[in-house]
Amino acid sequence: MTRDTQAVNPIRSEIDLDADGKQTGYLRLPHSVHRSAYGWIPIPIASIRNGDGPVMLVMAGNHGDEYEGQVLVSQLIREIEPQMLRGQLILLPMANFPAAEAGLRTSPLDGGNLNRTFPGNPAGSPTEMIADYIEHALLSRADYLIDLHSGGSSLLYHGANMLAIEPRDADEDARLRALLAAFGLPKAFLHPENPVHSATAARRQGALSILTELGGGGTVQAKLLSEARQGLLHVLGFIGLLRGELVPDSAPGQTRFMHVSGSRHYVYAYERGLYEPLVEMGEHVVAGQAAARIHFPETPLREPVTLHFAGAGEVVCKRVPAMVQRGDCIYHLAEAVGE
Repeated sequence: MTRDTQAVNPIRSEIDLDADGKQTGYLRLPHSVHRSAYGWIPIPIASIRNGDGPVMLVMAGNHGDEYEGQVLVSQLIREIEPQMLRGQLILLPMANFPAAEAGLRTSPLDGGNLNRTFPGNPAGSPTEMIADYIEHALLSRADYLIDLHSGGSSLLYHGANMLAIEPRDADEDARLRALLAAFGLPKAFLHPENPVHSATAARRQGALSILTELGGGGTVQAKLLSEARQGLLHVLGFIGLLRGELVPDSAPGQTRFMHVSGSRHYVYAYERGLYEPLVEMGEHVVAGQAAARIHFPETPLREPVTLHFAGAGEVVCKRVPAMVQRGDCIYHLAEAVGE
Protein backbone atom coordinates (compact mmCIF):
# COMPACT_ATOMS: atom_id res chain seq x y z
CA MET A 1 0.00 0.00 0.00
CA THR A 2 1.37 3.39 -1.00
CA ARG A 3 0.89 6.23 1.46
CA ASP A 4 0.54 9.75 0.07
CA THR A 5 3.11 11.52 2.23
CA GLN A 6 2.17 14.92 0.80
CA ALA A 7 -1.51 14.71 1.79
CA VAL A 8 -2.91 15.92 5.12
CA ASN A 9 -5.30 13.58 6.91
CA PRO A 10 -8.72 15.30 7.12
CA ILE A 11 -9.68 13.59 10.40
CA ARG A 12 -9.94 16.10 13.25
CA SER A 13 -10.20 15.34 16.95
CA GLU A 14 -12.79 17.03 19.15
CA ILE A 15 -10.56 16.46 22.18
CA ASP A 16 -7.11 17.82 23.01
CA LEU A 17 -4.78 14.86 23.35
CA ASP A 18 -2.13 17.08 24.98
CA ALA A 19 -4.41 18.21 27.82
CA ASP A 20 -4.68 16.66 31.27
CA GLY A 21 -8.01 15.37 32.54
CA LYS A 22 -10.69 13.06 31.20
CA GLN A 23 -12.14 13.90 27.82
CA THR A 24 -14.52 12.09 25.52
CA GLY A 25 -15.63 13.04 22.03
CA TYR A 26 -15.20 12.03 18.43
CA LEU A 27 -12.67 11.89 15.68
CA ARG A 28 -14.46 13.62 12.81
CA LEU A 29 -13.88 12.00 9.42
CA PRO A 30 -15.48 14.20 6.71
CA HIS A 31 -17.93 12.14 4.68
CA SER A 32 -20.11 13.84 2.09
CA VAL A 33 -23.04 11.70 0.95
CA HIS A 34 -26.54 12.24 -0.43
CA ARG A 35 -28.09 12.14 3.05
CA SER A 36 -25.58 14.60 4.52
CA ALA A 37 -23.59 16.83 2.18
CA TYR A 38 -21.37 18.32 4.92
CA GLY A 39 -21.42 15.32 7.21
CA TRP A 40 -18.72 13.47 9.13
CA ILE A 41 -18.22 9.96 10.51
CA PRO A 42 -18.10 10.01 14.35
CA ILE A 43 -15.30 7.76 15.64
CA PRO A 44 -15.57 7.68 19.48
CA ILE A 45 -12.39 8.52 21.40
CA ALA A 46 -11.43 9.17 25.01
CA SER A 47 -8.27 10.50 26.61
CA ILE A 48 -7.50 10.15 30.32
CA ARG A 49 -4.27 11.92 31.22
CA ASN A 50 -2.43 12.97 34.34
CA GLY A 51 0.97 14.51 33.64
CA ASP A 52 3.99 12.74 32.24
CA GLY A 53 4.36 8.99 32.18
CA PRO A 54 3.69 5.99 29.95
CA VAL A 55 1.21 6.42 27.10
CA MET A 56 -0.98 3.49 26.05
CA LEU A 57 -3.49 3.27 23.20
CA VAL A 58 -6.23 0.70 23.86
CA MET A 59 -8.52 0.06 20.93
CA ALA A 60 -11.41 -2.20 20.02
CA GLY A 61 -13.72 -2.41 17.04
CA ASN A 62 -10.77 -2.78 14.66
CA HIS A 63 -13.09 -5.44 13.26
CA GLY A 64 -16.69 -4.39 13.78
CA ASP A 65 -18.16 -7.83 14.58
CA GLU A 66 -15.81 -8.38 17.52
CA TYR A 67 -17.75 -7.18 20.55
CA GLU A 68 -15.76 -8.20 23.62
CA GLY A 69 -13.21 -5.41 23.28
CA GLN A 70 -15.86 -2.79 22.58
CA VAL A 71 -17.55 -3.65 25.87
CA LEU A 72 -14.24 -3.68 27.78
CA VAL A 73 -12.98 -0.35 26.42
CA SER A 74 -16.33 1.27 27.22
CA GLN A 75 -16.01 -0.01 30.81
CA LEU A 76 -12.51 1.46 31.14
CA ILE A 77 -13.67 4.87 29.92
CA ARG A 78 -16.33 4.93 32.64
CA GLU A 79 -14.17 3.50 35.46
CA ILE A 80 -10.78 5.20 35.17
CA GLU A 81 -10.27 8.77 36.38
CA PRO A 82 -7.22 11.01 35.83
CA GLN A 83 -6.05 10.84 39.47
CA MET A 84 -5.62 7.06 39.07
CA LEU A 85 -3.01 7.54 36.34
CA ARG A 86 0.54 8.71 35.85
CA GLY A 87 0.68 9.26 32.10
CA GLN A 88 -2.02 8.90 29.45
CA LEU A 89 -4.58 6.34 28.35
CA ILE A 90 -6.07 6.85 24.87
CA LEU A 91 -9.14 4.71 24.16
CA LEU A 92 -10.90 3.87 20.88
CA PRO A 93 -13.96 1.67 21.54
CA MET A 94 -15.02 1.51 17.85
CA ALA A 95 -11.85 2.09 15.84
CA ASN A 96 -13.40 1.29 12.46
CA PHE A 97 -16.69 2.96 13.35
CA PRO A 98 -18.57 2.21 10.09
CA ALA A 99 -17.81 -1.52 10.50
CA ALA A 100 -18.59 -1.53 14.23
CA GLU A 101 -21.86 0.35 13.76
CA ALA A 102 -22.94 -2.24 11.17
CA GLY A 103 -21.67 -5.23 13.19
CA LEU A 104 -19.46 -6.28 10.27
CA ARG A 105 -15.83 -7.33 10.09
CA THR A 106 -15.23 -4.85 7.28
CA SER A 107 -16.53 -1.36 6.53
CA PRO A 108 -19.79 -1.14 4.57
CA LEU A 109 -18.50 2.12 3.06
CA ASP A 110 -15.46 0.77 1.23
CA GLY A 111 -15.13 -2.92 2.16
CA GLY A 112 -12.04 -1.97 4.16
CA ASN A 113 -10.52 -4.35 6.70
CA LEU A 114 -8.78 -1.98 9.11
CA ASN A 115 -6.31 -4.60 10.31
CA ARG A 116 -5.19 -5.20 6.72
CA THR A 117 -4.89 -1.49 5.87
CA PHE A 118 -1.97 -0.04 7.87
CA PRO A 119 -0.12 2.26 7.36
CA GLY A 120 -3.17 3.65 5.57
CA ASN A 121 -3.41 6.70 3.35
CA PRO A 122 -4.53 10.21 4.34
CA ALA A 123 -5.91 10.71 0.80
CA GLY A 124 -7.51 7.27 0.51
CA SER A 125 -10.81 5.59 1.37
CA PRO A 126 -12.43 6.04 4.83
CA THR A 127 -10.73 2.90 6.21
CA GLU A 128 -7.36 4.01 4.80
CA MET A 129 -7.76 7.43 6.43
CA ILE A 130 -8.64 5.84 9.79
CA ALA A 131 -5.57 3.58 9.60
CA ASP A 132 -3.34 6.52 8.72
CA TYR A 133 -4.69 8.58 11.64
CA ILE A 134 -4.29 5.76 14.15
CA GLU A 135 -0.71 5.07 13.10
CA HIS A 136 0.56 8.61 12.58
CA ALA A 137 -1.51 10.68 15.02
CA LEU A 138 -2.13 8.21 17.88
CA LEU A 139 0.50 5.45 17.82
CA SER A 140 3.19 8.05 17.16
CA ARG A 141 2.64 9.35 20.71
CA ALA A 142 2.18 5.93 22.38
CA ASP A 143 4.59 3.61 24.18
CA TYR A 144 2.17 0.67 24.13
CA LEU A 145 -0.77 -0.63 22.08
CA ILE A 146 -3.41 -3.07 23.26
CA ASP A 147 -5.65 -4.05 20.32
CA LEU A 148 -8.62 -6.10 21.55
CA HIS A 149 -9.85 -8.68 19.02
CA SER A 150 -11.91 -11.88 19.06
CA GLY A 151 -12.95 -14.45 16.49
CA GLY A 152 -15.82 -12.25 15.35
CA SER A 153 -18.92 -13.75 13.77
CA SER A 154 -17.13 -16.45 11.73
CA LEU A 155 -14.56 -17.84 14.20
CA LEU A 156 -14.40 -18.92 17.84
CA TYR A 157 -11.14 -18.95 19.84
CA HIS A 158 -10.53 -21.35 22.69
CA GLY A 159 -10.53 -19.12 25.75
CA ALA A 160 -8.68 -15.83 26.05
CA ASN A 161 -5.50 -15.49 24.01
CA MET A 162 -2.80 -12.95 23.18
CA LEU A 163 -0.78 -12.40 20.01
CA ALA A 164 2.49 -10.54 19.56
CA ILE A 165 5.09 -10.07 16.84
CA GLU A 166 8.21 -12.20 17.21
CA PRO A 167 10.84 -10.05 18.97
CA ARG A 168 13.84 -8.77 17.01
CA ASP A 169 16.48 -9.11 19.74
CA ALA A 170 17.06 -10.32 23.27
CA ASP A 171 16.13 -7.00 24.89
CA GLU A 172 12.82 -6.79 23.03
CA ASP A 173 12.16 -10.46 23.82
CA ALA A 174 12.56 -9.82 27.54
CA ARG A 175 10.33 -6.71 27.47
CA LEU A 176 7.64 -8.43 25.41
CA ARG A 177 7.54 -11.61 27.49
CA ALA A 178 7.30 -9.56 30.69
CA LEU A 179 4.40 -7.55 29.24
CA LEU A 180 2.58 -10.69 28.07
CA ALA A 181 3.11 -12.37 31.45
CA ALA A 182 1.74 -9.27 33.19
CA PHE A 183 -1.39 -9.45 31.03
CA GLY A 184 -1.57 -13.11 32.02
CA LEU A 185 -4.09 -14.61 29.60
CA PRO A 186 -3.72 -18.40 29.18
CA LYS A 187 -2.00 -18.49 25.76
CA ALA A 188 0.30 -16.12 23.88
CA PHE A 189 1.03 -16.74 20.19
CA LEU A 190 4.20 -15.31 18.69
CA HIS A 191 3.89 -14.67 14.95
CA PRO A 192 5.92 -13.13 12.10
CA GLU A 193 5.56 -9.44 11.32
CA ASN A 194 2.84 -8.43 8.86
CA PRO A 195 3.21 -4.87 7.52
CA VAL A 196 -0.54 -4.21 7.27
CA HIS A 197 -1.43 -5.16 10.86
CA SER A 198 -1.84 -2.78 13.79
CA ALA A 199 0.97 -4.53 15.68
CA THR A 200 3.45 -3.68 12.94
CA ALA A 201 2.08 -0.14 12.77
CA ALA A 202 2.88 0.11 16.50
CA ARG A 203 6.37 -1.28 15.91
CA ARG A 204 7.00 1.28 13.16
CA GLN A 205 6.09 4.02 15.64
CA GLY A 206 8.27 2.60 18.43
CA ALA A 207 5.45 1.12 20.55
CA LEU A 208 5.27 -2.37 22.07
CA SER A 209 1.98 -4.13 21.30
CA ILE A 210 -0.31 -6.97 22.36
CA LEU A 211 -3.32 -8.12 20.36
CA THR A 212 -5.96 -10.29 22.04
CA GLU A 213 -8.27 -12.96 20.68
CA LEU A 214 -11.15 -13.28 23.16
CA GLY A 215 -13.62 -15.98 22.21
CA GLY A 216 -15.85 -14.80 19.38
CA GLY A 217 -18.76 -16.41 17.58
CA GLY A 218 -20.65 -13.11 17.67
CA THR A 219 -21.05 -13.34 21.47
CA VAL A 220 -19.62 -11.84 24.66
CA GLN A 221 -18.62 -14.43 27.28
CA ALA A 222 -18.63 -13.14 30.86
CA LYS A 223 -15.64 -15.26 31.98
CA LEU A 224 -13.42 -14.15 29.10
CA LEU A 225 -14.41 -10.52 29.56
CA SER A 226 -13.55 -10.74 33.27
CA GLU A 227 -10.15 -12.33 32.54
CA ALA A 228 -9.34 -9.73 29.91
CA ARG A 229 -10.34 -6.87 32.22
CA GLN A 230 -8.17 -8.22 35.04
CA GLY A 231 -5.24 -8.74 32.68
CA LEU A 232 -5.53 -5.29 31.12
CA LEU A 233 -5.80 -3.50 34.47
CA HIS A 234 -2.86 -5.54 35.78
CA VAL A 235 -0.68 -4.65 32.79
CA LEU A 236 -1.60 -0.96 33.22
CA GLY A 237 -0.29 -1.24 36.75
CA PHE A 238 2.77 -3.19 35.62
CA ILE A 239 3.93 -0.40 33.30
CA GLY A 240 3.31 2.25 35.98
CA LEU A 241 0.40 3.94 34.21
CA LEU A 242 -2.43 2.93 36.59
CA ARG A 243 -2.22 3.22 40.38
CA GLY A 244 -4.45 2.43 43.32
CA GLU A 245 -7.20 -0.01 44.19
CA LEU A 246 -8.25 -0.66 40.59
CA VAL A 247 -4.95 -2.48 39.92
CA PRO A 248 -5.46 -6.24 40.59
CA ASP A 249 -3.08 -8.02 42.94
CA SER A 250 -2.14 -10.48 40.19
CA ALA A 251 -2.56 -11.36 36.55
CA PRO A 252 -5.39 -13.76 35.64
CA GLY A 253 -2.96 -16.69 35.43
CA GLN A 254 0.18 -18.19 33.95
CA THR A 255 0.79 -17.67 30.24
CA ARG A 256 1.83 -20.48 27.90
CA PHE A 257 3.94 -19.22 25.00
CA MET A 258 3.03 -20.76 21.66
CA HIS A 259 3.83 -20.32 17.99
CA VAL A 260 2.00 -20.76 14.73
CA SER A 261 3.95 -22.40 11.89
CA GLY A 262 2.41 -21.17 8.67
CA SER A 263 0.02 -23.17 6.50
CA ARG A 264 0.49 -26.49 8.29
CA HIS A 265 -1.39 -25.06 11.26
CA TYR A 266 -4.53 -24.19 9.28
CA VAL A 267 -7.30 -26.29 7.73
CA TYR A 268 -9.30 -24.81 4.83
CA ALA A 269 -12.38 -25.91 2.95
CA TYR A 270 -11.92 -26.85 -0.71
CA GLU A 271 -15.59 -27.61 -1.36
CA ARG A 272 -18.84 -25.74 -0.87
CA GLY A 273 -21.08 -27.52 1.64
CA LEU A 274 -21.72 -28.06 5.36
CA TYR A 275 -18.81 -28.88 7.63
CA GLU A 276 -18.93 -31.41 10.45
CA PRO A 277 -16.16 -30.93 13.06
CA LEU A 278 -14.32 -34.10 14.09
CA VAL A 279 -12.19 -32.64 16.92
CA GLU A 280 -12.85 -30.39 19.91
CA MET A 281 -11.32 -27.06 20.89
CA GLY A 282 -8.23 -27.51 23.06
CA GLU A 283 -7.59 -31.01 21.68
CA HIS A 284 -4.06 -31.97 20.63
CA VAL A 285 -3.96 -33.40 17.11
CA VAL A 286 -1.30 -35.03 14.93
CA ALA A 287 -0.43 -34.64 11.26
CA GLY A 288 -2.78 -36.69 9.07
CA GLN A 289 -5.56 -36.83 11.65
CA ALA A 290 -9.08 -36.29 10.33
CA ALA A 291 -10.23 -32.72 11.06
CA ALA A 292 -13.67 -32.32 9.50
CA ARG A 293 -16.07 -33.67 6.92
CA ILE A 294 -17.75 -31.55 4.25
CA HIS A 295 -21.29 -32.74 3.46
CA PHE A 296 -23.32 -32.03 0.29
CA PRO A 297 -27.04 -32.19 1.10
CA GLU A 298 -28.01 -30.98 -2.38
CA THR A 299 -26.46 -34.18 -3.80
CA PRO A 300 -27.83 -36.86 -1.45
CA LEU A 301 -25.80 -39.81 -2.75
CA ARG A 302 -22.48 -37.94 -2.74
CA GLU A 303 -20.09 -39.09 -0.05
CA PRO A 304 -18.69 -36.41 2.27
CA VAL A 305 -15.10 -35.20 1.81
CA THR A 306 -12.79 -35.62 4.81
CA LEU A 307 -10.22 -32.92 5.58
CA HIS A 308 -7.03 -33.71 7.50
CA PHE A 309 -4.55 -31.74 9.60
CA ALA A 310 -1.26 -31.06 7.82
CA GLY A 311 0.65 -30.64 11.08
CA ALA A 312 0.46 -31.35 14.78
CA GLY A 313 -0.66 -28.91 17.44
CA GLU A 314 -3.41 -27.73 19.76
CA VAL A 315 -6.78 -26.67 18.33
CA VAL A 316 -7.03 -23.01 19.34
CA CYS A 317 -9.69 -21.74 16.92
CA LYS A 318 -12.51 -23.11 14.77
CA ARG A 319 -15.08 -21.82 12.31
CA VAL A 320 -18.57 -21.10 13.67
CA PRO A 321 -21.00 -21.23 10.69
CA ALA A 322 -21.42 -24.77 9.34
CA MET A 323 -21.88 -23.51 5.77
CA VAL A 324 -18.52 -23.22 4.04
CA GLN A 325 -17.08 -22.25 0.69
CA ARG A 326 -13.71 -22.98 -0.86
CA GLY A 327 -11.12 -20.89 0.99
CA ASP A 328 -12.92 -20.69 4.35
CA CYS A 329 -10.75 -21.40 7.40
CA ILE A 330 -12.14 -24.25 9.50
CA TYR A 331 -9.40 -24.81 12.09
CA HIS A 332 -6.34 -23.00 13.41
CA LEU A 333 -3.64 -24.76 15.46
CA ALA A 334 -0.69 -23.64 17.57
CA GLU A 335 2.24 -25.41 19.26
CA ALA A 336 3.83 -24.72 22.62
CA VAL A 337 7.24 -23.07 22.25
CA GLY A 338 9.91 -25.76 22.50
CA GLU A 339 7.75 -28.59 21.16
